[in-house]
Amino acid sequence: MDEHIILRGVRVHNLKAIDLNIPLYKLIVVTGVSGSGKSSLAFDTLYAEGQRRYIESLSAYARQFLERMDKPDADLIEGITPAIAIQRKAATKNPRSTVATVTETYDYLRVLFARIGVVHCLQCGRPVVRDTIDSIAETLTAHPAGTKVLISFAWPADGGLARLKKLGYYRAVRDGEVVEINGLRAKKDETLDIFVDRLALDPADRERLVDSLEAGLKHGQGRVKVRTEDGREFVFSDKLECKTCRIPYEDPFPNLFSFNSPQGACPDCHGFGDLAVLDEDKIVPDKSRSLKDGAIEPWTKPVSRGTMREMLREARKRRIPIDVPFKNLKKEWQRFILDGGDGWMGVKGFFDWLQTKKYKVQVRVFLSRYRKFIACPTCGQRRLNPLALSVKVDGLSIGDIVRLTVKDGHEFFRKLELPPFQKQVADKLVAEIQNRLKFLLEVGLDYISLDRMTFTLSGGEAQRINLAAALSSSLVGTLFVLDEPSIGLHPRDNRRLIQILKSLKEIGNTVMVVEHDPEIIRSADHLIDLGPRAGEHGGEIMFDGPAEAFLQSPTSLTARYIRGEKEIPVPKRRRDAAAFLLIKDAHTHNLRHLDVRLPLGVFTCITGVSGSGKSTLLHDVLYKGWTGETTEGFHDIRGLDFVDKIVMVDQSPISTSPRSIPATYTKAMDGIRVLFSQTREAKALGYRPGFFSFNTAGGRCEDCQGAGQQIVEMQFLSDVTLTCETCGGKRFKKEILDIRYKGRTIDDVLHLTIDDALQFFADRPDITKRIQPLQDVGLGYLRLGQPTTTLSGGELQRIKLAYHLVHERDRHILYLFDEPTIGLHMDDVSTLLRCFQTLVDAGHSVIVIEHNLDVIKCADYILDLGPEGGEGGGDIVAQGTPEEIARSRTSFTAKFLKKCLS
Repeated sequence: MDEHIILRGVRVHNLKAIDLNIPLYKLIVVTGVSGSGKSSLAFDTLYAEGQRRYIESLSAYARQFLERMDKPDADLIEGITPAIAIQRKAATKNPRSTVATVTETYDYLRVLFARIGVVHCLQCGRPVVRDTIDSIAETLTAHPAGTKVLISFAWPADGGLARLKKLGYYRAVRDGEVVEINGLRAKKDETLDIFVDRLALDPADRERLVDSLEAGLKHGQGRVKVRTEDGREFVFSDKLECKTCRIPYEDPFPNLFSFNSPQGACPDCHGFGDLAVLDEDKIVPDKSRSLKDGAIEPWTKPVSRGTMREMLREARKRRIPIDVPFKNLKKEWQRFILDGGDGWMGVKGFFDWLQTKKYKVQVRVFLSRYRKFIACPTCGQRRLNPLALSVKVDGLSIGDIVRLTVKDGHEFFRKLELPPFQKQVADKLVAEIQNRLKFLLEVGLDYISLDRMTFTLSGGEAQRINLAAALSSSLVGTLFVLDEPSIGLHPRDNRRLIQILKSLKEIGNTVMVVEHDPEIIRSADHLIDLGPRAGEHGGEIMFDGPAEAFLQSPTSLTARYIRGEKEIPVPKRRRDAAAFLLIKDAHTHNLRHLDVRLPLGVFTCITGVSGSGKSTLLHDVLYKGWTGETTEGFHDIRGLDFVDKIVMVDQSPISTSPRSIPATYTKAMDGIRVLFSQTREAKALGYRPGFFSFNTAGGRCEDCQGAGQQIVEMQFLSDVTLTCETCGGKRFKKEILDIRYKGRTIDDVLHLTIDDALQFFADRPDITKRIQPLQDVGLGYLRLGQPTTTLSGGELQRIKLAYHLVHERDRHILYLFDEPTIGLHMDDVSTLLRCFQTLVDAGHSVIVIEHNLDVIKCADYILDLGPEGGEGGGDIVAQGTPEEIARSRTSFTAKFLKKCLS
């Protein structure tokens, strides 16, 4: 009989007492419309119970919280295996977290360099090696047989000649001649060259040579000198020191290569790779202003007016014009204002003084406004000190290796040739490093450099790195729960991802994937489809069985889309551009000095394989260039006068606090608080609107500060989130929960879905107009009080979109979206596309980065970047309407788009 995970009566969130037998050691796909209960089943039931049972096996300290951990609401859960979740959560913001550290590649690299790394002299750059008797003998016997050599060692004159004689040494070498010690007149600080032996090199007489060398090393404090008859001198040492510069070094050790350790970190940037320095462009943002009119921006603030008056006095004293534009002042006058001199501190002196006040929060905030980050000049962004970077393997330091891309790093270790002894020491380490790089290659991340900081990765890239780390750990008998691993992947790379998921299954694991991608759905062994709709109208099993039977299912909405019965139609016409944005010479990251024309007044899609430069172009060039956050990476952006505002709608969290909810984000909560404060009971008790806010003292539960939950820090484990015992997760005091409006408490109202809230507040247009757009973008199933921290990237994007549908009606706005279809079912993509078309019809412009072919085929204009990722990308492969792109012979997107359009 096949093994199964048995679930009975699961009622987590919106799941409606479902029963399932989930087969083990299969690739299982959980699908269904957004909000139908997929994550509730996969993460909040299966993974949560797997984690809870894991903690049950731990220490008494960990177990004391077990009874307070919420057990998934189910009648029975049996047969569950240890579970690992690989989610789409934002990567850690820690700048010390890199691709190499997250995948443990860096740990193996550190040990490898400590074991076989060759130290190089910091002064002359020559390799520094420790000589052994065998290596010295080999070097000498390489000379022609019969070569005469003289062996000696150094001895300080104040070390005592009598002691030398006791050791049996009576002669020294001076000016190339052997002389008696007795006749020597040596100064106290002089070093004598003591004669050990003179012999002719002969392989048959190796024993004598070895004995003489050992004696020289023993009495010469680890050094021995050998002269040949033709006048050449060799100095050998059994210490790790440069033979030329006489600088001693220590043997490398793993912590020397850690930028998180004071032993290895660069002394200037402390292991961050960047230095914060004053940005003169932020200090003098408008160089057409004069000193009198506030050219020095930090001194225009009220608290700094005294400093500004002092500057004007100093300027007058030196006859520096104060009513001339700053850019027209002589260079030496500009430098005087910025650097100071002649007893005046200048702008930089002012900031140096502020550095001494950094313990004040407001000073730190003030300083951060006028800073920029530059590559550390000491380590060149390699994070390590010079000693660590002087250790090399095959000519590269550890800092050089992590700057390689995954593809180049894998190639370097594949070709690495080591001497037999080093090979024996390093074989297993190199195999482990290659193994991790191989899995990163397999998940399509060949273009990412190993020193890339994890917070710069997209959600899909971060998840695939976690997937690679899980694969390299070689776990078996484990339940892997993945949240849309296909996000951020071009259709071309889907097949590779499917192969990885299957290999994870084939080594003896159960792989459960929450997914909407048709190709991954077709590749599943077992399918669970939830629905029929979202929220209260979902949570039911529409299908549970093998993939072959799923495609024939009459009840599944997903199956109807995959069969082609339902589809998103291609628009009947493509819009023409009202105007164009022109980005001249875009060259940030891997962009290859592109001139890009982006049409306005239409729906534009930027496509291309992962790492081809899409996000770089849209976010790092266009958006940051418009906001003024950067002036580098491009020459010019023209046509910005055609738009009133640019809005970046990305997957970043609205807030990291569980206090952020849809009701507060849309400002609907303001009206709801006023309503409750106007009830008869609230007026009688003097409760003002603020009493119905869980963010301020008065009506909130003070034990959890209105968060509804408490965080328990677990030593060496992830923190455990527990429901507040005082308020039961309701956030408010009991007295506040006694106040009712239309029979509901404030907690009851926050538990309403958007759809239900629209009916409940139907007579309050001030509230409904703020939450109606949430229903319009397909989020009617969300609850008013649901923490935004629990929402997917796609849901967060749609909440932000809803906000702009309400607040930005009368201006021409350019909306930038980064993969808005994340977490969306095909049916939800249709709703999202309607929202985009509504925005464009209202006179706005929409540019999206997207891999979803249904979105791409509905665009008015496509810009396809590539052809590959990383170094192989950054070019425009094709541009034009979807029909024009489909005819391209060089575009990877064209091959898939052609099928959709046909």
